[in-house]
Amino acid sequence: QVQLVESGGGLVQPGGSLRLSCAASGSIRSVYAMGWWRQAPGKQRESVAHISSIGNTNYATSVKGRFTISRDNARNTWYLQMNNLKLEDTADYYCAADHSFGRSWGQGRQVTVSS
Repeated sequence: QVQLVESGGGLVQPGGSLRLSCAASGSIRSVYAMGWWRQAPGKQRESVAHISSIGNTNYATSVKGRFTISRDNARNTWYLQMNNLKLEDTADYYCAADHSFGRSWGQGRQVTVSS
């Protein structure tokens, strides 16, 4: 199995930046894709960004050009750099890893964008 532990997030003003980290442990070699999702109050969880094992990335239209997903294979850690944050980016953010055993989720981190 794969275990994920998230860190980062917090409170920021509109236009500010935050970074989320997701550290993986366990059967790392079985991971073939990793992504970030978010869920705002009263809304369904939505996909934000994804990166494949060979580094291909894709983003939700709402975050394209502002968010960047990246990974550090040596540290078994993935990141979501969030720039120019908007009020509507406020949500709980979750990392997820797709692997041979299915999908694992992080515990979630709160991101609040407020003036």
